[in-house]
Amino acid sequence: MMNKNLQIIKFAAGLEYDGSNYHGWQIQKAGILSVQFEVEKAISMIANHKIEVFCSGRTDAYVHSIGQVIHFETHAIRKNISWILGINSYLPKNISIQWIKQVSDVFHARYSAISRAYRYIIYNNVIRSAILKNRVHFEHILLNVQAMHQASQLLIGEYDFSSFRSKKCQSRTPFRKIISMDVYKWNKFIFVDIEANSFLQYMARNIIGCLLEIGKMKQNISWIMSVLKKKNRFFCAPTANPSGLYLLNVKYPNFFKLPITYNQE
Repeated sequence: MMNKNLQIIKFAAGLEYDGSNYHGWQIQKAGILSVQFEVEKAISMIANHKIEVFCSGRTDAYVHSIGQVIHFETHAIRKNISWILGINSYLPKNISIQWIKQVSDVFHARYSAISRAYRYIIYNNVIRSAILKNRVHFEHILLNVQAMHQASQLLIGEYDFSSFRSKKCQSRTPFRKIISMDVYKWNKFIFVDIEANSFLQYMARNIIGCLLEIGKMKQNISWIMSVLKKKNRFFCAPTANPSGLYLLNVKYPNFFKLPITYNQE
């Protein structure tokens, strides 16, 4: 517990992790690995007191991150490089602090965020890759990328995304605003980029699941809109594999002057 007589400093930090071995961001019951538990434990070691960490968004089990943003409060005084090197020395090799910055009291990793962006990577080849296991979604059927992209554009805007949310989703409203979507191919890889103000639980992966059905030509382009209008998860495609999903970037107002983890321009 922090001494209330000491000055409290708030830090924001950028976090990268391979989620393959973790049951998501959020702390689970004893014996179940979570990213949050490892991060709080490591920062607490360097701060010399118990630290509670808040994130920009809770990633699901086995989902990766390039651009997760967290914040925490401490009375410990350290140089930024000392924080980074010290925390990383206590973190598992599949989690890494990339940057750290002191922020104002009004900053909140979740509530100050303007948008979040995810990238889904599909390895589209007849033969699977051993090297890319747990890093991408493997699809041996040749996908129609143009149809997937055209379908994705229909979801841009603010809608009731009830059809794309998990049954366990605890959000008070199913409305979300998708700011941009793009589906494109490079070599044997297909990338799906989605930016929204925020995401419902499993929303990104359920959208990807529908795009995969369209890419396989099992459904037509307009089908994704009929799924949206049903406002019922029953009519949605199976949830896409989490191994291909990466939290790519989180945007904040410019006045916070946070580092840009990934430039989408």
